[in-house]
Amino acid sequence: MSSSPFEFGPRRGYAISVDNIPKNERFQADAKLVDALCELNEVYRALVSILFNCVPTSGHPGGSISSSRIVEGLLYCAMDYDISNPEAADADILSYAAGHKALGLYVNLALRNEITRLTHPDLLPDTAHQLRLEDLLGFRRNPTQNTPLFKKFNAKPLDGHPTPATPFVKLSTGASGVGVPASFGLALGALDLYPDDPPHVHVLEGEGGLTPGRVQEAMATVATAQIGNTTLHIDWNQASIDSNHVCRDGETPGDYVQWNPMELARLHDFNVILVEQGFDYADILAAQDYAAKHANGQPTAIVYRTVKGWKYGIEGRASHGAGHQVCSEEFYGTLEEFQKLFDCQVPRFCMELTDENLEKYYFDLLMTIREKMESHKAMFSLLGDRISAAQERLSQRKRALRPDAPDLSCLYDGSSFKPEQPPAELVTAPGESTTLRGSLGSVLGFLNQKTKGAFIGASADLLGSTSINKLAKGFPEGFYNAITNPKSRLVAIGGICEDAMGAFLSALAADGRHIGAGSSYAAFITALQHVAIRLHAIGQQARQHYIGEPYGTYLMVCAHAGLKTGEDGPTHADPQCLQLIQENFPKGTMITLTPWDPNELWPCVLAGLQKRPAVLAPFVTRPNETIFDRQALGLPDPAAAAKGVYAMRKADPDKKPYHGTLVLQGSGVTNTFIGEVLPKLDEAGFNMNIYYVSSAELFDLLSDEEREKIFPQAHAHQAMGITGFTLSTLYRWVTSEAGRRASLHSFINGHYLGSGQAHKVMEEAQLHGQGQFTAISNYAKNIAG
Repeated sequence: MSSSPFEFGPRRGYAISVDNIPKNERFQADAKLVDALCELNEVYRALVSILFNCVPTSGHPGGSISSSRIVEGLLYCAMDYDISNPEAADADILSYAAGHKALGLYVNLALRNEITRLTHPDLLPDTAHQLRLEDLLGFRRNPTQNTPLFKKFNAKPLDGHPTPATPFVKLSTGASGVGVPASFGLALGALDLYPDDPPHVHVLEGEGGLTPGRVQEAMATVATAQIGNTTLHIDWNQASIDSNHVCRDGETPGDYVQWNPMELARLHDFNVILVEQGFDYADILAAQDYAAKHANGQPTAIVYRTVKGWKYGIEGRASHGAGHQVCSEEFYGTLEEFQKLFDCQVPRFCMELTDENLEKYYFDLLMTIREKMESHKAMFSLLGDRISAAQERLSQRKRALRPDAPDLSCLYDGSSFKPEQPPAELVTAPGESTTLRGSLGSVLGFLNQKTKGAFIGASADLLGSTSINKLAKGFPEGFYNAITNPKSRLVAIGGICEDAMGAFLSALAADGRHIGAGSSYAAFITALQHVAIRLHAIGQQARQHYIGEPYGTYLMVCAHAGLKTGEDGPTHADPQCLQLIQENFPKGTMITLTPWDPNELWPCVLAGLQKRPAVLAPFVTRPNETIFDRQALGLPDPAAAAKGVYAMRKADPDKKPYHGTLVLQGSGVTNTFIGEVLPKLDEAGFNMNIYYVSSAELFDLLSDEEREKIFPQAHAHQAMGITGFTLSTLYRWVTSEAGRRASLHSFINGHYLGSGQAHKVMEEAQLHGQGQFTAISNYAKNIAG
């Protein structure tokens, strides 16, 4: 028991300084290995400087340099991987959560590739799966780059922050702390598939990158769930963009936070290892070795004290995203150690400064690196052997999927499940009542059984409230813990933590065997997860371009959507949530679902999943809904919703007068329409086209001909709409100014709505039965003349 209420309570993790590792347990680095790494590091730092110089004022040299020796220790000593197969599912993973260090990532990968080419060329994969020195011509270049050498060598366009368009990169990272929770999500996926000997995920980040809230949410998650195949390598250089004193350091207060990285990691119950000399290979390798040999189920943080911009001539925050002027004497000064090592002089730039000339000079410098490495091949032979040894170790481990590992193949085979064929247990009969959220949970629970637990769910402390807990029906109850409850399909992500949840769960899709499903109020999740889902979509698109695989899907459950959450007030009953994501992503990367009938969940979810989007976002409501007899009302089967838009009624072209076109979207307004308004319209003899929008993006994925057949553009030109969301969500379906003026939406009165029972909130927005009927009647009179 703690001696003071102000001290940490019991911890499962340990804390140690590398200086205090017992001598008989400390890894003793071979002097030849240390010498080889030191020589490599001189080449590395020269190459970092060259990249920044030749892609002017672009990149982050400081952090790329401060983290260099950490990563070299991992690549040449600690990790088990196969250089021949960047996509090996059983390999350890290096994830640059600190995406601004991408310059360093590319240089590390290119040098490893070059060493392999020199020493073990038979291990290299085809060119598409390598990162060559020539590919560095593509650093921060667009695919449309048309300079001669970029085109000649078919250089890969290397994004400013990492994306899976690059071999060995699994995630898009770098945006405001997304990289850490996403990297931890990779670790959970690996641990779930290979529980006996999981691939290890090594995550690189700096202390500034630990300050976003989603990072600390994710740290709480992996430590609580004991996702022990995770090591967070913290490059503690105290420098960010604006500060040289990010954290408290001893008695000196921090500019941003009053913890240091060891305290933060200890708070969250990580194993913590401190490396005071973060450029000392002996200490770096000893810490990484100790972490590997003292696995205890807890994640590990190794904290390395470094200097941003070490030996670059510019240190601290000044080197974060800036460096020396192009081809300046200061730039050439950064190459002096390289020149001394190889007893050479690098060529100097003496041409007019044009893109083509600078590219030629860039290439000359790259070839100088190659020539010196080739002429000193023996210098790198030991490191080449280490690359070969990493492959051999991986082979000897014989990591195998657990026998009952998740398998999504039946979901995508086109025959096991079809949108138009709902399982009987998922159909709610007319007259019965259920919720949209409950029906979604049941659909996911059914699919989870069939896919052997491929779906892993989480919520912002709302498992039962959003019904995402139904996803785990038939699996062990309680939250996932790698040691005590590894078959659970529900993971606790830090509590009320939508931010981390989106990044963490979306990364599960990277292995092709999992689908993460996170839920919260639509009002919160669409905004708070926007950065994470955007990076996931970017990453999946990049990966598809690289290896041609379909996207892996994250399921963002936008629960308690719309005005029927009225009792919670306008802070929670948010009509703006849909417009944040509907049709706001590249085609095919995002699919939103807006069903109104609980029986539409099966066709919508199945159709959405089988289209393989990066993100599938169903909007579901909280209250019970009574199931209408669609057949008696002349409405089409729920399977029609799989098309994204369907006609509830079609006007009789031979009947006069004609009363126009009505478009509906949203469960609350549509249930009110079917129950209270449609009978009045039928009684009054209205001759209208009535459409429902169940998914704008599913509709977009149809052919032009089918879209026009379902919903003719001529109808959009004359239509009015009724939505429980915002007017902008109707713009696609209601294209005339007159139609938009006639439409009903949540902000029609120009203000946020008040609290109260759902029907009263809808009345305030004129979306109740009488309000809808009045608006439709006025519109129809104008159309009929």
